[in-house]
Amino acid sequence: MQNQAMLDDLDHALVHALQIDGRAPFARIGTVLGVSTQTVARRYRRLRAEAGLRVVGLAAPHRAGQTQWLVRLTVVPAVAQRVADALVRRTDTTWVKLAGGGTEICVIVHTANGFAPEHGLLLHDIPRTTGITAVSAHQLLHLYHGGPTAWQGRAEVLTDAQRRQLEPETRAAATEATAADEPLLTALQRDGRLGQTELATVTGWSAATVARRIADLRAAETLYFDVEIDARLFGATTQALLWMAVAPADLDAVATELATHRELAVVAATTGPTNLLAHALCADPPALHRYLTHQLGALPGIRSCETAPVLRTLKAASPLTR
Repeated sequence: MQNQAMLDDLDHALVHALQIDGRAPFARIGTVLGVSTQTVARRYRRLRAEAGLRVVGLAAPHRAGQTQWLVRLTVVPAVAQRVADALVRRTDTTWVKLAGGGTEICVIVHTANGFAPEHGLLLHDIPRTTGITAVSAHQLLHLYHGGPTAWQGRAEVLTDAQRRQLEPETRAAATEATAADEPLLTALQRDGRLGQTELATVTGWSAATVARRIADLRAAETLYFDVEIDARLFGATTQALLWMAVAPADLDAVATELATHRELAVVAATTGPTNLLAHALCADPPALHRYLTHQLGALPGIRSCETAPVLRTLKAASPLTR
């Protein structure tokens, strides 16, 4: 699938359903969408094969004892792809993006709490001779939008009634991921829809134990499920990272407002000279310009905004590639 026209209404509805509950049975999705289980399964397989659709299970960093660092690498154009590919292959990175005309790479590095990324990745694993000319690391302090919260552009098809039918059961739970959960979480990072029998084989647990543990982790918001799919299939052909400097007194109010904007898939507070990051998804360059000048520019408290066009996303939400 190369363009938005190749996704019809049912495809969009299926993606929205999976964003609500990535492990929802095809039978339940079919009932809500008014189609057969076989139709849902067939569409899902086609979207996986032709549109790169993937459901992934991810541990919430603060529950898994992890800190996230957004690292900006400035590189010479001749080595940009090679450096980016090396970052993609790592299991402690997500969100690898080529930006800024191909001379900048943005990547999220996951470290154990208390450790900065330079303890391993930046100073030891990437040689200075690779063509990296500048590095900056920004700790992600708070996520206002993104992660478990879907980009509105791919989550606006189903009605409120349909959404309620698909939402997983909620119950009180207080649990964090432990070392015993690592095989389960690793398997879900690669494919969040693996069956309980397959997950039982991976973990050495019974299928019932697998189901119970997933339910406990989800209820405690330690585990959530996300959908990876090319935003261009939803009409967003122009992407940009927005690095904003916001007055500290205004940061929470500005970020909370930005989290409601349809154009933004991620809004996060960070450390550094710019303290608010957003990922914009727009139909085309004029639409991005209108957003920057009319909506973003109208917000008080934003002292400056650097816009870095995103050329390509090489790795999305999961640390494991297919």
